[in-house]
Amino acid sequence: MEMLKVNGVEKTFAPGKLPATVADLLAHLNVDAATVVAEVDGGIVQRDSFARTKLRTGQAVELIRLMGGG
Repeated sequence: MEMLKVNGVEKTFAPGKLPATVADLLAHLNVDAATVVAEVDGGIVQRDSFARTKLRTGQAVELIRLMGGG
């Protein structure tokens, strides 16, 4: 099994099914990329780099949702 820690929770994936990029992970989780800030292993990922930022098993990903309001 392959694994990512997403917001502190271990998510497991069948071999070969680990999302390849941050964009793929967001699609897998049904999260709109325009509504989140992403951090991989402690480094902030620029939104325009989501599709180029590769993921590998064991990494920690934090997704912070942006909310409007006042």
